[in-house]
Amino acid sequence: MVKKRNFIIEELDKNFRIDKFLSKENEDLSRSYLQELIDSDKVKVNSKPVKKSYKLSVGDEVEVNLPKVEELELLAEDIPLDIIYEDNDIVVINKQPNLVVHPAPGHESGTLVNALLYHCDNLSGINGVIRPGIVHRLDKDTSGAIVVAKNDKAHLSLSEQFKERDTKKVYKAIVEGRVKYKKGKIDAAIGRDLRDRKKMAVTNKNSKKAISRFEVLEKYEKHSLVRVTLETGRTHQIRLHMDYMGHPVVGDELYGYSKATVDVSRQMLHAYILGFYHPSSGEWVEFEAPLLDDMEEMIKRLS
Repeated sequence: MVKKRNFIIEELDKNFRIDKFLSKENEDLSRSYLQELIDSDKVKVNSKPVKKSYKLSVGDEVEVNLPKVEELELLAEDIPLDIIYEDNDIVVINKQPNLVVHPAPGHESGTLVNALLYHCDNLSGINGVIRPGIVHRLDKDTSGAIVVAKNDKAHLSLSEQFKERDTKKVYKAIVEGRVKYKKGKIDAAIGRDLRDRKKMAVTNKNSKKAISRFEVLEKYEKHSLVRVTLETGRTHQIRLHMDYMGHPVVGDELYGYSKATVDVSRQMLHAYILGFYHPSSGEWVEFEAPLLDDMEEMIKRLS
């Protein structure tokens, strides 16, 4: 049994190698895995198998045949987790950077899910075998609070709250430059970047409403520490909105400065507070994830 993904090539993507194009369009799959699919004739262009070096033309119809994701076998791995809170319904974790949330074909190990399988007796199964318990995500290099569902009832409750924006999500970030305003609201719609499909962009084309509220906590010589509260939850929202203001997150390789102003190993962005209604009790709960050592140390250096 296979799952199909289909694409029709537009002007923006002509002359791309097929493997590079698929890597951009399928961020949940590794490039090596996609190349294996091409080599085994599971990728077709205009109904015919192609080689990895095939260059796309406008109007090409690309079909990717993926083995059923449930066939992926996941291993429980003893990866340390900083658990803030846990009960029969949920587990709240202060996620470390450089940790992908869930596996994908070609990238089956070393993820938060692998760690959860080791630390938890049960997780909700709504998102299938490769994403058990995962209700929302944080970028690989973003640290901080993330909640995981341990049963389907909790998963459905939390998913609905995130969808309806009934949650509280507050971040701390170290950004480039001295932010002029003490506080403010960024209301700028976000959609896919038409020039680089790995990126999002502030745009009015095929975009969704995105609102972030920020407050400057500290100003340093060439940087600022800001607190950002999300009213919406778009992909890369804080990173993009801060860059849109002219103050990208320090260490952000996708939206930040091409040359680092300070020596950091990841983007200085942390999910600081996460609030929601408990799936069983219905009571409002809030969890604070302390800043990790690398951000604390940078703040001390800047001070």
